[in-house]
Formats: sequence, structure tokens, C-alpha cells
Amino acid sequence: MEDTSIGFIGLGNMGNGMCLNLLRNSYQVTVHDVDKDAALPCLEMGAFWAQTPKELAQNCSIIFTSLPGPMEVEAVASGEDGILDGIDGGSVWVDLSTSSPKLIRRLHGKFAEKGASVLDAPVSGGVNGAEKGQLAIMVGGDKDIFAKLRPVFDSLGDKVTYTGDVGSGTICKLMNNAFQFGMERMISESLTLGVKAGVSPEALVECMRNGGGGRGNILNVTLPETYFQGKFDPPRFKLRGASKDLSLALELARDHDVPMETATSTFNEITSAMNRGWGDLDSRVYLLLQEERAGNIEVRIPKQN
Repeated sequence: MEDTSIGFIGLGNMGNGMCLNLLRNSYQVTVHDVDKDAALPCLEMGAFWAQTPKELAQNCSIIFTSLPGPMEVEAVASGEDGILDGIDGGSVWVDLSTSSPKLIRRLHGKFAEKGASVLDAPVSGGVNGAEKGQLAIMVGGDKDIFAKLRPVFDSLGDKVTYTGDVGSGTICKLMNNAFQFGMERMISESLTLGVKAGVSPEALVECMRNGGGGRGNILNVTLPETYFQGKFDPPRFKLRGASKDLSLALELARDHDVPMETATSTFNEITSAMNRGWGDLDSRVYLLLQEERAGNIEVRIPKQN
């Protein structure tokens, strides 16, 4: 990869911001999009235009794609006049899209036949993050290739993580989104009940934001100290206390005719854990039930000294 010319395909809301940051960091960039008008901000900053993904790949050693989903990724990568038709051995294709791990692994095999490398590197942080270079980037693929491209990734995001083999970055992104959407639903349940019960939205949101969950304690403090260690005794907060609190919240929901599907499911899970005699252990012990259902998968992270 002596030639470090960069190609960027897909200049939508996310791609446009990322591509502009490459240009701001003085990289030579060639762009392509199905709508040439979408490329105008990048062209005005000095980017070059390619008529097809194939033409772009013929002129760039590093090719980024930021596309809506698997169908577009496959078409741009291996369709007619696609990247695969133009890429040279030693070049790298990096897919920033949120796509399919199965697809990226299959395409990885096709690109390897031509001596080209593939990284999947989906991003999280939204349009504002893309514009400001404040994205989380989850990169799967060859570790040495990742290391060579690290300065480029640092131009796109401020939280870059190497996740493992190709496809692992996409898995991390999908799990991140599943976690985020699930949390948003739980938050919505709590907000609608709290407001219907008579609290102002402003006060309720402030209290939730200032609480442990709102401060990010779940992934940064409580789970690392308990669940990730498989350590539930002595308890930080007993399971029976969590059962009591959630029971009271659901009683309030019944009083105000607010359905709480996620909270009810969580209470049922806690009740199942209570029936195993775990009431005096740390409340996070009920998460072991999901590990059992997943095929006795243990999620353990060694404690950092």
C-alpha cells in the first residue's frame, strides 16, 4: 500500500461527513455516488470524481464504502462495474456500512482471490458525529492491515476499536444497535408512566439522567464489578430489592393503565431467578438466565488492575 490514495463511495448523511473529514486531513480522495449532486461538497473541497465503483477502485489503494444496507453493499462491491472488477492486489476495501457479517465474510473470500483485503468497520455516532469526526468505529479483519490504516480511521472517529476477524466489527455494531434500541424502549416506558403519574417530563428526565443508569454506570461500573466477573456475593444491591422496586413500578403502571411490556418481562426474569433461591445475591445474577438460554455462553471480562 505504498499508494495511499483513498476512494469513498456513498456520500449520504454519514458518508458525506466522513469523506469531508478525510479531505480536511489532507488525504487525496476520489468519490462516487449514484447521485453526483451528493458529491458536490466533497468535489468543492478538492475530491476527484469516478464514474463507477470499478473506475474508483482502479485508481485507489484504499476504498471506503458507506451504504444503506446489504443489498447496496453487495451491488457496489461485486456487481457490474463494482469494486471487485477494478481492485488490485494489495489494495484494501473498508466497508463502513451497517450490513451483514455473513455477507462481508463471503465478499472477503472473493476479494482474497484477487489478493485484496477487506475490513468491516461500521460506525456509531450519528450525522453530527460523522461531521465532527466523533464516531465509534468497530473494525474487523486482518490486524496488520488495521494497524496500517489506523491513522485514516483516526481521521474519521475518536473511538476506534479493533474487534477481531472480518465480520466481527459488524457483529459489534448490530449488538450495539440492539442494545440501544432496547434501552430506548425501556426509557420510553418509564417516561410515559412517570408523566402519566403526574411528574413533569423535565423533572423526570433530569432525575433519570442523574441516576446510575443515566450516568453510564451500567456498562462502566455495575456490570464490570458483578456480572462480567461472575461475582454476585457479596451483593452491591440484592436481587430481592430489585424485585421489590420493579414490583412497585408495575403496581404504579396498573394504577395508571400504562402497559410496561419490557419492565414486565424483566420482572418475570427476576422472579424466575428469585425462585432459584438467588434473592440475597447481587441483582445482576438474574442475567445468568439469559446465558443459559444462549447455550451456556459466559460473558466474562478479566478485571483490570
